[in-house]
Amino acid sequence: MRKFVVSIAAFAAATTVFADAGDVEKRLKEQYPATKITAVRETPVQGVYEVAMGRNVAYTDASGRYMIFGHLYDMKEQKDLTAQRLDEINKIDVSALPLSDAIKTVKGDGSRKLYVFSDPDCPFCQRLERETMPKLDNVTIYTFLYPLEELHPDAKRKAEAIWCAKDRAKAWDDFMKSGKLPDQETRCDNPVERNIQLGRSLGINGTPTIIMGDGSMVPGFVPASELERRLAAGETATGD
Repeated sequence: MRKFVVSIAAFAAATTVFADAGDVEKRLKEQYPATKITAVRETPVQGVYEVAMGRNVAYTDASGRYMIFGHLYDMKEQKDLTAQRLDEINKIDVSALPLSDAIKTVKGDGSRKLYVFSDPDCPFCQRLERETMPKLDNVTIYTFLYPLEELHPDAKRKAEAIWCAKDRAKAWDDFMKSGKLPDQETRCDNPVERNIQLGRSLGINGTPTIIMGDGSMVPGFVPASELERRLAAGETATGD
């Protein structure tokens, strides 16, 4: 991190030309037409501009000639400004998720929402189902079966068997907690391949990945206490 702080300080000192963020964005799009530049805005560092490129963030000077890839920290406030921005630009529009392609589980009044991309053969997904989900209440969980075949070659078959079971939610719970697949595996039209394409389009490259009600993504295993904290924070934000 120290190297990056020194680099961006020297970078800012060397770039003495200032410009409106809109002008910088226009210049960048002209200079790099093949790059998907979605937004440019000023940073707290004079002469340094934040460039959002799809799901990534970089920093540039007014000319657009120089780029820095890394994280920008506010040391006084002890905040990672880049991480905050990445959270913002990587939020998912949950209203666009195809919920009919997910296994729906309602706990309590189901008022809170979680969207989970999960692989049946993923150990951390199994741990999430055993340790975290049973402790949550008043939540509706939409589980998108998302087998990572390069890691778990048999996961897609299992995902399809679970989806085609008479009671999908029970079949999912049984397998994740005890490794038991339905006694008779049946074939049916299923959304597993669509889920794989959906997850890739959302930039999901690991499981489990949880999408909160506000669209923010939480990768990896999350303890119940942390997930409950995030759910409560989302409720507070909605209430505000």
